[in-house]
Amino acid sequence: MENLGRRLGAGLAAGDLLVLTGPLGAGKTTLTRGIAAGLGVRGPIQSPTFVIARTHPSLIGGAPLVHADAYRLGSALELDDLDIDADGSVVVVEWGRGMAEGLREVWWEIEIERPVGGRGADTMCGDLSRATIELDADAPRVVTIARRP
Repeated sequence: MENLGRRLGAGLAAGDLLVLTGPLGAGKTTLTRGIAAGLGVRGPIQSPTFVIARTHPSLIGGAPLVHADAYRLGSALELDDLDIDADGSVVVVEWGRGMAEGLREVWWEIEIERPVGGRGADTMCGDLSRATIELDADAPRVVTIARRP
């Protein structure tokens, strides 16, 4: 995932919006880490779940990366209230489907899926009230990239 992100990041520019979807542990933050490397921005890149959005300035004079997480947001209005610089930055929004599309007229939707069953699947252990999820970080993923609208 990180290598794919690095290749994507190298071709992105200010004004690009990427909306990432996929289940917990699919690799959204790992993909973003690679995008950041391709853009040449300052890290570390971590899941922004609790801070909602982080801005990572460029180390090479390019566009900064805004890494946002819409998981805890209730509506597109709450995302808009963050006043993200969508024109001057590359914006990556995890869990953004149905919320982030209003930031730009055109965006990239990236859906990441893990295979069900076998290598890379969620393995539930114990009773469901104390379930743990075991994920194989190197398991294959299916990544669909589509330009919208």
